[in-house]
Amino acid sequence: MAELELLNQIRTKASERKKTVVLPESHDERVLRAAEILVKENVAKVVTIGEEEKVRSDAEGYGLDLTGIRIIDPAKSELLSDFSNVFFNLRKHKGITIEQARETMQRDLFFGAMMVREGHADGFVAGSVASTGDVLRAAIQCVGMPEGISIVSSFFLMIYPEITYSFADCAVVPDPDASQLADIAISTAVNHSKLTGEEAYVAMLSFSTKGSAKHELIDKVIEATNIIKEKRPDIKVDGELQFDAAIIDAIGKKKSPGSEVAGRANVLVFPDLNAGNIGYKIAQRLGGAEAVGPVVQGLKKPLFDLSRGCSVDDIVNTSAISCLMAE
Repeated sequence: MAELELLNQIRTKASERKKTVVLPESHDERVLRAAEILVKENVAKVVTIGEEEKVRSDAEGYGLDLTGIRIIDPAKSELLSDFSNVFFNLRKHKGITIEQARETMQRDLFFGAMMVREGHADGFVAGSVASTGDVLRAAIQCVGMPEGISIVSSFFLMIYPEITYSFADCAVVPDPDASQLADIAISTAVNHSKLTGEEAYVAMLSFSTKGSAKHELIDKVIEATNIIKEKRPDIKVDGELQFDAAIIDAIGKKKSPGSEVAGRANVLVFPDLNAGNIGYKIAQRLGGAEAVGPVVQGLKKPLFDLSRGCSVDDIVNTSAISCLMAE
């Protein structure tokens, strides 16, 4: 129930922003069904990539109405030449030729990602068919990362009836160094606020709270916390904190007295992917949390990767999230 309430809020907020989302994988029935819902419910404007006659024929076979959905065939698009030149200039230091750039730009993921880069769309959602590697490759090569952020990462919204947490990183970065861990925390804090409307209280998690143990693994968390405070003094952050000290008020006051984060954290940053992936699955499977994600972050613009097992609703909800995270 809490998940539905939050996701409905996200869809409503997205509809107010009137953003455009590109869904490249028009050859997937789920994508076309999601596109129809997004447009009919006025969540977002939609562009999909593919050969128009085939896309419309497929949609008719599925009983779908694509009215209001823009379909672009990269090979026939007036944008192809400009996109090819932009991509060539981005990648020529890697030895790419203009012919190779043009060939790459005719691939749905790359054309869709370039639409976002060049301002023809506000967000990009793919991965129902393509692998995570292919989606992120197109995103990184076309859009890249903003200044000051060193890593593409992810977070999950973990929704309970009384509170929504953001857990990071639980899906992408295996073993971030201190600087990368700091950037993961900064990205997650910003995006938590965008999606929930709440101020972020960031806990940098460890197996120690404020010196209760000594180890180089703890040192990384402490260093990351200090980097965040230096780079973004506006973000409320504390660490190192154990999980219970981060979320339980009485324990937070006892273990980290005077902390503005301990006991009230809503953004929980795990020290590595082992901890993060295990942690979110325990919260989901034993703790009863509804997990929404992973939401990719750390790119200049919102380009999101789906699970290949995703549902139509997953595509719709991720598209709505991309609208809220767009500038």
